Amino acid sequence: MATTADITAMRRAIALAARGLGSTSPNPVVGCVITDASGRTVGEGHHQRAGGPHAEVNALRAAAGRARGATAYVTLEPCNHTGRTGPCAQALIEAGVQRVVHAVSDPTPQATGGADTLRAAGVRVEHGLLGAEAEAGNTAWLTSVRLGRPHVSWKYAATLDGRIAALDRSSRWITSPESRADVHRLRAECDAVVVGSGTARADDPHLAVRGIPGAVQPLRVVIDTEGTAVRPGARVLDDAAPTLIAVADDVHPVLPEAIRLPRGERGVSLPALLDALQQRGVRSVLLEGGPTLAGAFAALGAIDKVIGYLAPVLLGAGPTALADAGISTIGEALRLDMTETVRIGPDLRITAIPSTAPKER
Repeated sequence: MATTADITAMRRAIALAARGLGSTSPNPVVGCVITDASGRTVGEGHHQRAGGPHAEVNALRAAAGRARGATAYVTLEPCNHTGRTGPCAQALIEAGVQRVVHAVSDPTPQATGGADTLRAAGVRVEHGLLGAEAEAGNTAWLTSVRLGRPHVSWKYAATLDGRIAALDRSSRWITSPESRADVHRLRAECDAVVVGSGTARADDPHLAVRGIPGAVQPLRVVIDTEGTAVRPGARVLDDAAPTLIAVADDVHPVLPEAIRLPRGERGVSLPALLDALQQRGVRSVLLEGGPTLAGAFAALGAIDKVIGYLAPVLLGAGPTALADAGISTIGEALRLDMTETVRIGPDLRITAIPSTAPKER
């Protein structure tokens, strides 16, 4: 039975793990808290960047010799393999940790087995404490492991009657400065920001993170099937962040940032794009495109989270947030479970996830 102290320590580990969002891919975000026999925290840490020390190692360094006989709370099962860093299970054993509580088991074949290694060395191991919370915090990496593609969050901003622009297509600004600043936080926590050719033509977006010191810039991705929307001099081509332009494989790209991908039913094949991003180490995608691109991702079953910013504004006409998603009857509607509602300035931010599991490919 988990104690209040156990829950407090694991919740702190989950909060520490979140500090790595946007900077650890292709690795997971992980947090670790070490407490001594009296329950006092003697060390804590998180995985800060791919190739750097894992959370357990950072926490052990902070604890120094005080880790002997201690309990380690880790959001993900300690790894059992040597990659760019050594196995964390062995590091915990060598430090004399007596008990390890981990929230989520590691599903990767190369890293799993840490719990068994710890038990074989006489360490008491417990699993599952705050597992749902830890999974939610690490959902991008877990999605990439389980489904073989990046986790996709669709972000949109709309009026209360669901319009993303007025009838004349004017749209700046529907939501408040506070909401727009919050979107930069979302960008900073993801590995790639994706838009389509319509957004590229209409807005000439920059897509880089602004106003967040120390943020790792995400990969800016424009799906430009015909290779005509992004031209030399576009804002997305500056040196503020890396950029990738996806064009169809029968198009001769004019930009060095372009990659050629097979065509799908609605333009560049989205599964091929997700595969390409997965191969580049992208584990989380923020979809900021317009209604057509959002509809294509929804039809594919590749939207894992919806983040809607709703402004207290009415327009009565104009384009809606989502275009054709392959849904023709109410029985096919994509049902969502709301996970959070938050006031952002005068606006409301609603976060929801599909009620059913995303499709495997």
